[in-house]
Amino acid sequence: MISFEINATDGKARTAVIHTDRGDIHTPIFMPVGTRGSVKGVAPDRLKAAGAEVILGNTYHLFLRPGHELVKNHYGTLHNFINWDRPILTDSGGFQVFSLGPLRKITEEGVNFRSHIDGSKQFISPEISIEIQEALGSDIMMAFDECPALPCTDEYMIKSMDRTTRWAQRSLDARKGNNALFGIFQGGVSIEMRKKHLKDIVDIGFDGYAIGGLSVGEKKEDMYTIIKEVAHLMPKDKPRYLMGVGTPLDILTAISEGIDMFDCVMPTRNARNGSLFTSTGLINIKRKEFVTDTKPLDANCSCYTCQNFSRGYLSHLFRNKELLSPILNSIHNIHYYMNLVKTARKAIESGTLNDLKDEIAAIYER
Repeated sequence: MISFEINATDGKARTAVIHTDRGDIHTPIFMPVGTRGSVKGVAPDRLKAAGAEVILGNTYHLFLRPGHELVKNHYGTLHNFINWDRPILTDSGGFQVFSLGPLRKITEEGVNFRSHIDGSKQFISPEISIEIQEALGSDIMMAFDECPALPCTDEYMIKSMDRTTRWAQRSLDARKGNNALFGIFQGGVSIEMRKKHLKDIVDIGFDGYAIGGLSVGEKKEDMYTIIKEVAHLMPKDKPRYLMGVGTPLDILTAISEGIDMFDCVMPTRNARNGSLFTSTGLINIKRKEFVTDTKPLDANCSCYTCQNFSRGYLSHLFRNKELLSPILNSIHNIHYYMNLVKTARKAIESGTLNDLKDEIAAIYER
């Protein structure tokens, strides 16, 4: 189980600590995504050096390969398998299953789908999702939910929300151990549906709560509106998690509305494409101007990449498709995101979060 302790506030924003058996998580926190038990391009020691206190594992992918039973029977926990001794949050697998489109069929019992790896028939239900997450030894599990594609009709959204509520209760009933379990609420870009579903999920009672189904193609202003209208309605005494978001400004905007936890593939995905976050804005290392640039990527950054290599070298690696390119780029981007939330925590404590948000907005608008 976990406990949650709020330390400081600045408007709706707050700093807090999530106490777990494997260590404390200081919020607001960004959780690097380790889809298959690996944060792409970043070894565990580099994650720790960047300040990562918790990482995210993907239930769907780990279920298909190597399989949760293999992990449990041969290693005991996912932590042992991947050599990570800090907390792990596992998603429920719902988003990945539903993103399969024609490869899956939703029923009240669960979801039948075909593996994207070999086409084999598979099935995940709330009970199986919890079984997988408990076998992996997850510190924070997520209830199995349906993430409807947007846009969709109000009729389907209501039907989907009701199903997710029933699945949330089944997820809670299926829990056998002391792993923390978060509930997820949906509702698309409708404020009324969001509020209704939040209440339904809170009524069941979880260790934390997550906003699901955003950053899936809706307009940015719609996402911001939903966060502004519902984040402060989430229980104050439990962690608040915004799933799959996002850019530096997205994160600071959500923090200012009271969100505590974030995850996104953007840092490592952008890194593999040569797009790097810096204190002066986004840098595309592919640009010709960096070929002969002897300066570090970011003079204000203390990461391994910036302390040891030049922009010209990073450009050289990327242009030649060297394996070291995504590694060094990912180390930097993860460090940037971890430093962003660390800076946000300090800003909340000093009452200057809005100044930080304005600063980041100006940098990235430029």
